[in-house]
Amino acid sequence: MADMNYDVIVIGGGPGGYVAAIRAAQLGLHTAVIERENLGGICLNWGCIPTKALLRSAEVLHLAKHAADYGLVVQNPTFDLEKVVARSRKVAGQLNGGVKHLLKKNKVTVIEGSAKLAGKGVVAVSKGNAPVGTFGAKHIIIATGARARTLPGLEDDGKLVWTYRKAMTPDVMPKSLLVIGSGAIGIEFASFYNALGAKVTVVEVMDRILPVEDEEISGLARKALEKQGMRIITGGKAGNLRKGADSVTVAVEHGGKTEDITVDRVIVAVGISPNTENLGLENTKVKTDRGHIQTNPYCETDEPGVYAIGDVTGAPWLAHKASHEGVIVAEHIAGKHPHPLNVRNIPGCTYSHPQVASVGLTEKKAKELGHEVKVGRFPFVGNGKAIALGEPEGLVKTVFDAKTGELLGAHMIGAEVTELIQGYGVAKTMETTEAELMHTVFPHPTLSEMMHESVLDAYGRAIHF
Repeated sequence: MADMNYDVIVIGGGPGGYVAAIRAAQLGLHTAVIERENLGGICLNWGCIPTKALLRSAEVLHLAKHAADYGLVVQNPTFDLEKVVARSRKVAGQLNGGVKHLLKKNKVTVIEGSAKLAGKGVVAVSKGNAPVGTFGAKHIIIATGARARTLPGLEDDGKLVWTYRKAMTPDVMPKSLLVIGSGAIGIEFASFYNALGAKVTVVEVMDRILPVEDEEISGLARKALEKQGMRIITGGKAGNLRKGADSVTVAVEHGGKTEDITVDRVIVAVGISPNTENLGLENTKVKTDRGHIQTNPYCETDEPGVYAIGDVTGAPWLAHKASHEGVIVAEHIAGKHPHPLNVRNIPGCTYSHPQVASVGLTEKKAKELGHEVKVGRFPFVGNGKAIALGEPEGLVKTVFDAKTGELLGAHMIGAEVTELIQGYGVAKTMETTEAELMHTVFPHPTLSEMMHESVLDAYGRAIHF
């Protein structure tokens, strides 16, 4: 017999799990969430939120160093690394407390410990080596997330080789840094440490950085980052790591040769691995692919009554994707007939300097899928607000189906594009064509006007460029 029975048990209290639990409770379902570490998961405690706090500190420092460009006098701006990190941790702590409050407000039971499927509709929970209890539920949602992937010989040692956790809480400021991997995580850390004065080298195995982004945007990002002093090696493979007392040498293969690069610290940002171990999946019909749980459009696994959401199910590994899946599965359980998630409508953001954001198909992918395309572009230098902000470098790019006018994708680089991209996200969700976007009135002066101009440019109607 279970110690307690619920309608829904959510395993994992990250951005997918706690949202699923709250939505289920709102729909009248007796709900519990099981979390082994921190409510809010990696995103809130060690990912999305604290990294943005670090990057904000770097942005303010950058502005202070360029105060003269704005007619201001700021003498010798510098930073206190301990206080920068402390602010980041305080932000994470505040939001962690907020999640606890929201779960309590919605009468969701929080159970601390590690969960394991222990039979049909049964979850066993333990903490350390001690059992906490056995709990029953009609519906079980797996939202266990993922962890940083490591490479053989490049494992995190907490001193010379870091993954994201240590990179967010450094005890010393490295004078030189090698970042292995140029996805959003790698580029964000590279941008942060570069802004604080570290000599940063980025190594990417693919032929360009930010490889999931539109090629044109990737190229502009590389140009901007190199202009800031970063060294970027693409088509490179890192290996043969040799550690010193307070430095590390990495052999990097690129361009048909091997180069030894010696730095103070190495950050490994080469993707993630799903947390599917020790969940008891082997005794169920749940299927996995390279560790990721396979689901249907309503987040159902092949085991009746068992669902999975978020990073544990595979790409795109984004907190907002997990949260939206949490809502879908809760509403599906409650019989509300939600729409399945369309991954092409999920925006992706990189909070480097400059920022990068996108939604939908790249120009290349659209063509590969057989679309005849119309492409519009508008540069930041043509926008009054961007010039007033002192941020004239960037681009807004839109991709349309030439026959139907469907918005296939939008891609941006420049100041605050992570805030702008949702406009195109709404447009795609509403299946908007170029006609509706052209007839939309954008306020002036704003950065958002570039979105309008990019649409107009795709059809030869741009006004300001």
